[in-house]
Amino acid sequence: FNEFLLQAFADTRQLQLLHFWLFLGIYLAALLGDGLIITAVACDHRLHTPMYFFLLNLSLLDLGTISTTVPKSMANSLSNTRAISYWECAAQVFHFYFLIAAEYSVLTVMAYDCYVAICRPLHYGTIMSSRACVKMAAAAWASGFLYGLLHTANTFSIPLCQGNVLEQFFCEIPHILKLSCSGAYLREVGLVVFSACLAFGCFVFIVLSYVQIFTVVLRIPSEQGRHKAFSMCLPHLAVVSLFVSTGLFAYLKPPSLSSPALDLVVSVLYTVVPPTVNPLIYSMRNKELKDALK
Repeated sequence: FNEFLLQAFADTRQLQLLHFWLFLGIYLAALLGDGLIITAVACDHRLHTPMYFFLLNLSLLDLGTISTTVPKSMANSLSNTRAISYWECAAQVFHFYFLIAAEYSVLTVMAYDCYVAICRPLHYGTIMSSRACVKMAAAAWASGFLYGLLHTANTFSIPLCQGNVLEQFFCEIPHILKLSCSGAYLREVGLVVFSACLAFGCFVFIVLSYVQIFTVVLRIPSEQGRHKAFSMCLPHLAVVSLFVSTGLFAYLKPPSLSSPALDLVVSVLYTVVPPTVNPLIYSMRNKELKDALK
């Protein structure tokens, strides 16, 4: 077959249009929020620091992630169809996993940036030089690209013989694997286990970084110093928590909780909510960013 059928959010025309306008509002909010951060960081020389350089990369990845899934879903609702072509589906899988993996890598690098800024401030300029930052960002994007390429090539080399109906509003690997012939998906499962080990390694690195950060911050004698240190790292911690918790709930929730409606809500939670909310989290208590935007 040369196309897949995605899960629709609604059966009636009124609800399809409601879904379109709701997704349009969310998408425009994400475009505005991430676009403002990208513009502010690029145009204001005061924000040309490692922290804001990585925030710029995070906003670009957020824009890419939400643009991979939401516009196609909106177009399908508007034109009253569920179809996505085979190659569109492959492109969606590649871009989604490339951008998600790159985002997780950038968040790991940002944890390291926070650690160096607070635990080794005298060496910060040397360790986080502009060349080092560019290399770290390039490594994050390259690792995401490789991750997306491996998963896409592997998934679409598996023979499918269980129809072409996906129980998801975008092309996602677990739902494509459900359509595979018995036993054919074991190679992809091996790759998923390897990826999970890498992701867990990054998670442990982030947790250990924050253990060291909090140990140092709580020793700072002045309340103003503690507040400044916390305001630097808490937005990043909030973004990581949102990213990891929604992803874990989506992929590790018990089968007894699974139902088409709940799966759809959860998938929106981890694909649409973080890119829209991240700019708010970062700009809410950030005076430098607010001044740059003004």
